[in-house]
Amino acid sequence: MSLKHAVLAALLEGEASGYDLAKLFDVSVANFWAATPQQLYRELDRLSEAGLIAARVVQQERRPNKRMFTLTEAGRQDLVAYTTHPPKPTAVRDELMVQVQACDEGDTAAVREHVRERMEWARGKLARYARLREWMLAGRDEESYLREAERVGPYLTLMRGRAFEEENLRWGERVLAILADREALQTARQGR
Repeated sequence: MSLKHAVLAALLEGEASGYDLAKLFDVSVANFWAATPQQLYRELDRLSEAGLIAARVVQQERRPNKRMFTLTEAGRQDLVAYTTHPPKPTAVRDELMVQVQACDEGDTAAVREHVRERMEWARGKLARYARLREWMLAGRDEESYLREAERVGPYLTLMRGRAFEEENLRWGERVLAILADREALQTARQGR
């Protein structure tokens, strides 16, 4: 997937400034696609030049003028075409997994700390996702929302982000328990 399609999909929510999109990426899109604000602004320029989005300038009195972006019909058609192609398989590149794989020879205490840090990161993301979920549901239960909402795509990706972070927590707890058990067993063997 390219950043292009992530931006086009984000603009399905409606008109947004580059700043608005950066916030959206940080809060909701980040569970499946990461981008820096600089990358977003460069992509917005490319998409505008390609006619996939339209930009308009909003005059502001005490701030610099801002550009607001909307999806064009060509952008919508590009998204439709994009959704027809099978996605590439996910390729995971996770430095923590390399450290865990090497923990038998490495510094196990440091690896445990890295796992704990990852778990804290996951908890933080889950807290943000919970706030986003509450905002999206706006007092409705999930089933009502899924039946009645105009768009469900953002909620479905939020569900995936939540499941991913919940699994990170389960995995981290299991890893920490296994490493603690192995350390206790090793200490007991050395004590004999």
